[in-house]
Amino acid sequence: MANTSFLNVDNDNVLLSIQKFLKSILDLNDIEAILAPLHKKDGKNIMPVFIADPTLLNDVDPLAPAFAMNAAKLVSKLTHKPMGKKIAVVLRSCEIRALIELVKLKQAYLEDIVIIGFDCLGTYTNKNLAFLMASDTTDLTQRFCENALAGKEPPIEGGPNLSPACRACEYPVPENADILIGLLGLDIKKQVLLQALTEKGNALFENLSYTESEEPPGRKKVISEVISKKIEFRDKMFETTHKATNTLEKLSDYFASCINCYNCRVACPVCYCRECVFNTDVFDHDPYQYMQWAKRKGAVKLPADTNFYHITRLAHISLNCVGCGQCSNACPNDIPVMELFKYVANNTQAAFEYEAGKDMDQPPPLSVFKEEEYLDVVGIN
Repeated sequence: MANTSFLNVDNDNVLLSIQKFLKSILDLNDIEAILAPLHKKDGKNIMPVFIADPTLLNDVDPLAPAFAMNAAKLVSKLTHKPMGKKIAVVLRSCEIRALIELVKLKQAYLEDIVIIGFDCLGTYTNKNLAFLMASDTTDLTQRFCENALAGKEPPIEGGPNLSPACRACEYPVPENADILIGLLGLDIKKQVLLQALTEKGNALFENLSYTESEEPPGRKKVISEVISKKIEFRDKMFETTHKATNTLEKLSDYFASCINCYNCRVACPVCYCRECVFNTDVFDHDPYQYMQWAKRKGAVKLPADTNFYHITRLAHISLNCVGCGQCSNACPNDIPVMELFKYVANNTQAAFEYEAGKDMDQPPPLSVFKEEEYLDVVGIN
């Protein structure tokens, strides 16, 4: 059962109070460092930073609508070998879900980390965030949080809307966190929710002086309403994507501006192979081959193999895709990669009754043999 308490907000500023909370965690003997998003010195960038000095937590900003990268890959780097020290990581819901998939795939380990999650109110694409931060960063996080909690679209008046991945995300409240910072259903000028959800979280709470309390009665209703709205957007997005990609010709048009930069692969948190087939000589075609294709078809698009690249990635990671949207965020030509990958992932995961990153104890599909599985496919009734 969750150990519930509240974090009182000082001076109506929720960010200052969360920074104070993170400092109290880093002051504990058990925690040696914290991974969290931090404002860089130029004031225009927010990136994940591994922090051991408590004074630097004055610049952390996990609630900012910034999502430069999915930090699950960074946690993988920090945990794939024993560090000998315990650390805390502050992650969004999709980052936690990606991390759970990496753990199942033996690419990360949870033994020495405490996961701090928070209600995610969404983020902007990198380009749109840069536009906002170039104009005015004064109290950006506080304004964004207040407006997002009030249901305003866009959250910053006169600014762009949230990224499609965030508008279609069915998991605004993280699961599998050790400690949850709750925002939905609360007045964040007064207090935010703190919940210890695991034994690790409870052990940490025992060293912090918070009074046990009850979850606000209206919180579940607010969460349900938020999720319903996101699912409505998601389903419309799926319908549009299906119509745009339901033939090979349409799929070719969908990826027509792909330049094979592979940014989407690099940004994807669950694409982890040390050597990708697309970086080998398998697709290093001879000039003569291009000539033969051009003669047979009349013309051949260059770079070649863009469709095959994306179809291969879909086959490779759709069962583990968490819909974080970093593939689209990284695309230099603004191809809606996330929309297609999330659409396909939704279908493939449903076929296996699997939700990526949801249940730590559920093995990934195709990793185990089930005697009674897909009898109709193999012709057994």
